[in-house]
Amino acid sequence: MRIRSSFTQLIIIFVTLLIASQVYSYYAVFNYALLPSLKQFNKIIGHEIGLMLDDTKNPEAEISMDAPLRRHILERLGVTIHPISSPIAEEYFHAFEIDIMSKEMTQELGSPTDVRMMLGEESYVLWIKIAAMPDSLMRIPLSELQEEDFTPLFRNSLIMAVLIVAGGWLFIRLQNRPLISLERAAKDVGRGEIPPPLPEKGASEIRSVTLAFNQMSKGIQALEEDRALLMAGISHDLRTPLTRIRLATEMMSPQDSYLAEGIISDTEECNQIISQFMDYLKPVCQEAFLAVNLNDIASEIASSEGNYHVEVAVNFSDTLKDIYANPIAIKRAISNLVVNAIRYGNGWVSITTGMSADGKQVWVSVEDNGPGIQQDQITKLLEPFTRGDTARGSEGTGLGLAIVKRIANQHNGTISVSNRSEGGVRALLRLPTK
Repeated sequence: MRIRSSFTQLIIIFVTLLIASQVYSYYAVFNYALLPSLKQFNKIIGHEIGLMLDDTKNPEAEISMDAPLRRHILERLGVTIHPISSPIAEEYFHAFEIDIMSKEMTQELGSPTDVRMMLGEESYVLWIKIAAMPDSLMRIPLSELQEEDFTPLFRNSLIMAVLIVAGGWLFIRLQNRPLISLERAAKDVGRGEIPPPLPEKGASEIRSVTLAFNQMSKGIQALEEDRALLMAGISHDLRTPLTRIRLATEMMSPQDSYLAEGIISDTEECNQIISQFMDYLKPVCQEAFLAVNLNDIASEIASSEGNYHVEVAVNFSDTLKDIYANPIAIKRAISNLVVNAIRYGNGWVSITTGMSADGKQVWVSVEDNGPGIQQDQITKLLEPFTRGDTARGSEGTGLGLAIVKRIANQHNGTISVSNRSEGGVRALLRLPTK
């Protein structure tokens, strides 16, 4: 699964770099500080043990291994020698081998040597088995190397890592905050709203993007104002002469009635085209959103559009939730779907409402039993000025379904069109609940 959030990606990169840095730090400390010290310590021990072995091998030596003086020297060094069969020697077999010290000690003593380490009751303990002393083991307590000595290192490293991750998380969050505001504002613009100018904060790149977005938003607002002015001009400057033409036509003599009927029909069609253009260009106003029940709107449309030429079948859900929407816009969308079905159907239209299983969406379906649409033209139906294929005729302006799509987008909904298996077309409008 790809991680698309920049915040999560930055956190993962930051944590990865932190872990790599910690691993390298431990590696550097071990190889450049601990390992040289360990080699020096190993050499000193090996030298001391070598002197003892030379004394025990020297036939002229007057001090035997069990002599009080030798025992005193060993005790001062912390070294004790135990038979391999003694109970305390069991520690040797449970200790873990240290290859580096074994190789160093073997070279120092000139005899195969096995060095092992374990954690004793009071400190770490070295066990040494020398081939020159096959029946004995040497035990060296590392009294200066306590387990507690490593606790502050790990604790402080963990605290530092947590602080670094927390600081990085806070820094990235502060850096991404302007982007989150920019994302919300962009979604508002996508829904047809014009948000207030965003504060220009953050890094220079983010400030530049915010400035460009504010300029774009201002330009869109100017376009919306120009569109509103254009709509007012269309309504006034075009409909006024059309009204005068219709009045003049109605005053024509009865002998010219056939001409008058054609002119009146043309003026009515022009008015309908103007109305559809204005509906398509009309912006959304969320302040006018109310609690709306799809069943009420669908029932009203079914009653008004149904007649003796067309059978309108209804099937409404009883458990439908309300939606938060502009009732006039929703009525326009469903009405366009029904009028489309009546125009291209063969005298039968079905209106069905329902709700998704999770209750987050309600839907209204409008079906007809017409000739259907070619599969390659279904995706084009929702675009402006598209009237479908020749099988479904070429009436209208081609804005009906485009208006439905625009209204659905303004309400965070969707519209889909598909062919029915029984013949005809099914249009499905989905809208989120309150």
